Amino acid sequence: MVVNGGEQDGRGKRIAGSGSRKKKEIVEEGAERARDRRVFVPRADIYDTEDTTVVVADMPGVDEDSVEITLEQGVVKISGYVDPVHFEGYTLAYSEYDAGDYQRSFGLSNQIDQDNIEATLKNGVLRLYLPKVSPATKKISVKSS
Repeated sequence: MVVNGGEQDGRGKRIAGSGSRKKKEIVEEGAERARDRRVFVPRADIYDTEDTTVVVADMPGVDEDSVEITLEQGVVKISGYVDPVHFEGYTLAYSEYDAGDYQRSFGLSNQIDQDNIEATLKNGVLRLYLPKVSPATKKISVKSS
């Protein structure tokens, strides 16, 4: 496999308890303001062709300004946040909608061209385009000893 989601068992099933958890975090661009936020692991599908792998992650409510993608030591990390909705002059009487943060990491194999990864976000669906490196055959010269 070219991409490893890390949150699943060997059959591609989610590991129990990995969907969300309470976590104390410092949020919002370096503001030293800590608060309890739910952290969700976005569900993802991975599609593969001969030359590209595409990761499709569902992050409802996230827009381009609230998503961040980092790549470090062969691991691509996606994160995003959704601020809760507040209606001025109204008091929340009942709530089922859970706002919070999204975080997930994927380990990349050496088959991925890490310098040319691209991402798009539309309607809360993040797509990571992971191009594969062209397999290169290298000829090794033999010298007499």
